[in-house]
Amino acid sequence: MAGYFLRRIVQAVLILLGVSFITFFLLYVLPADPVRQIAGRSATAATVENIRQQLGLDQPFIVQYGRYLAGLVQGDLGRSYLQKTEVAELIASRLPATLQLMLAGIAAELVLGLGMGIAAALLRGRVADQVLMMTSFVTVSAPQFVVSLLLLYVFAVKLGWFPIGGYGTLWHLVLPALTLGILGSGWYSRMMRSSMIDVLRADFIRTARAKGLTQSRVVLRHALPNAILPIIAMIGIDIGIFMGGIVVVESVFGWPGIGQLAWQAIQRVDIPIIMGVTLVSACAIVLGNLLADVLAPFVDPRIRLR
Repeated sequence: MAGYFLRRIVQAVLILLGVSFITFFLLYVLPADPVRQIAGRSATAATVENIRQQLGLDQPFIVQYGRYLAGLVQGDLGRSYLQKTEVAELIASRLPATLQLMLAGIAAELVLGLGMGIAAALLRGRVADQVLMMTSFVTVSAPQFVVSLLLLYVFAVKLGWFPIGGYGTLWHLVLPALTLGILGSGWYSRMMRSSMIDVLRADFIRTARAKGLTQSRVVLRHALPNAILPIIAMIGIDIGIFMGGIVVVESVFGWPGIGQLAWQAIQRVDIPIIMGVTLVSACAIVLGNLLADVLAPFVDPRIRLR
């Protein structure tokens, strides 16, 4: 077990190092000039050059990246060019909102997706199965802004059940989480259906039915625990995606998460924030996958971490 975690830590460090290098390089060759964003359009050439020297942006790529990496090793994500605030503080201030939306969104995905997938597997080949799979295809294909605006118009504007936007209460969380649940449920339902069909064909399921167990007991007690392993892996990936921010959903609902912070930074070419959000997202993906691997043996005791 210790050797497994050691290997995963080494892999995580290498992945984060690669992500930081690629992201930093892409931002370095970006045509947009962050110094111009800071100085303003009316700034003189001397002012622009002075700011460039102060930020160290006149140095070669390898020098800039080495300086950033040295700070990163010490836990320093840099300082925002425009907001004049430490990037770590900016991200930390957005974490509570992002974590709330992540947990609620994943819960909504699981409720909708697993329910649809299990029902489709049990009704395989019937009209209901085709309808459910078509619904999952539609949810996967639907643009985020369309689903967000539709839910906002129906449940907030017309019915007045929920706030139009904002953050702070459970009611503010419902529509963004439901949007993410609808958008992600299609992936979960299709994966759950495929996995459940394979398990329902297994010999131990036929044995359980031969013993006279009820359908609900066969599905919930025997089939579901064996079919849910791929779902756990998908949840690990979703953790990373959500921690990186769901830009469109957050923008439509005015949700102050990391995605909104990243979008604002991209518009202003605020490189330290872009780097910080990217690394936080990469860390979340690595940790999410590790969590999925650790949980797998508890779901299926036959799995061993080596």
